[in-house]
Amino acid sequence: MALRSEARVDVSLEAWTDPEGAAAPAGGAPDPLAPGVLFAPALRADTTRKVNKPNVVWQLTGAWAHEGKTATGTAAVYYGLEPDGTPHEGLVNPMVFADGFNFGESNLDDLYAHLNAPYGAEGRRLLGQLQAAGVDIVLLGFKERHTYIQANAGVAVSAIRKAIADRQPGGAPLIVGGVSMGGLITRYALARMENEGEEHETGTYLSYDSPHNGAWIPVALQQLAYFFESVPDPSGNPKQAELIRSPAAQQLLWAWVENARDSGAVATWSKLRRDFLQDLKDVGWFPSKPGMRRIGVANGTGDTIGGPVQPDEEVFDWTRPGLARAVLRTQPAFGQMQEVVRMSAVLLGYRTSRTSEIPPLDGAPGGTLASYGMLADALGATIDERHRSGCFVPSVSAVALKYDPVTWDVDLKTDLNNLPAGRSDLDAFCCDTTNSEHSLVTETLAEWILAALTD
Repeated sequence: MALRSEARVDVSLEAWTDPEGAAAPAGGAPDPLAPGVLFAPALRADTTRKVNKPNVVWQLTGAWAHEGKTATGTAAVYYGLEPDGTPHEGLVNPMVFADGFNFGESNLDDLYAHLNAPYGAEGRRLLGQLQAAGVDIVLLGFKERHTYIQANAGVAVSAIRKAIADRQPGGAPLIVGGVSMGGLITRYALARMENEGEEHETGTYLSYDSPHNGAWIPVALQQLAYFFESVPDPSGNPKQAELIRSPAAQQLLWAWVENARDSGAVATWSKLRRDFLQDLKDVGWFPSKPGMRRIGVANGTGDTIGGPVQPDEEVFDWTRPGLARAVLRTQPAFGQMQEVVRMSAVLLGYRTSRTSEIPPLDGAPGGTLASYGMLADALGATIDERHRSGCFVPSVSAVALKYDPVTWDVDLKTDLNNLPAGRSDLDAFCCDTTNSEHSLVTETLAEWILAALTD
């Protein structure tokens, strides 16, 4: 198997024509690619139920600065219940659970509703059941979800310290973790506290479809975002490229490109990701306090079965007549100089991007994101249903399988359900029975978490 450090993208700037010989667009200025940020997980708020209001809200400032950035955040505290059904009068059994990857400020009402959405035939609710079992839910959000992971980890440390200080005498050890990138933020926070000799009083670390070894947004989509970034957008909304270029995206994504023009090695392009991985190693990689459990769940399957997206297929051929055109393909399986996208627009020129030695991540087992579908809908492009959603967090990453997070010397279809002991950095994990939407609370994952935290 070729080393994934060889994975790269090469961009050519030559003009191109379609197979019938029709010229690429020429004319006035094109429309924006699509307003707003699309390539990010969407919370599924439950509109059928009144929003639960927190008992207490904490305003938090990061315990440290990173790269001159001191992050801030908010925690919403929802007390657990006594056996008679009355709420706790304070923190007894705190669970600090952090928000994940997106642009801008966390919305904790939506996060609560997303994590507490009904699942299964009986419509059970994860957070409601945890509260009924006496767990106090501390949902942690960030002012800038897109900033450095290390900076937001400072906010997580402040939340952990606050939970310890406010916990009633005789209270239980903390449960600390997060959904998506929130699991990375709290992983780093706990490991750094240990490395600096600070007691975090945590008994269980829990990650929910967290990209421990990296996440995947197709290189072609990143380059489309960059290519059309200069087109004026009167909406004033953040653009696709702003999320892709953010510190969090650079640290999170296994394959990242800086722009739509240059060529390079995608796994090592961003210094921020290299520095973050080194920082993790310097603080111990994972928290490892004796007696603490490290557990996690993956929205992807563990039985080697991937999604319906096949390598090297056309996703869409979109044209804004006379102005712009984009021909997009799914990620090919390794190979050399495999075309993934052709782009052209008036005043912007031409780009053809080709990748080498990148695995077929779109169809890998993992938590899914409708990246192709969201873009197609925004453009009005025709897309086959099976191309709408591809892998965002590969199962091998979500379960913290032990492999190099840069070279990615790993079989994406490793049988995780029968994994030998010691192959994961987690003590225990659960994969979903299907490749479900990234961060979605499913019956399989919710019941496993409930058993792990309340039995």
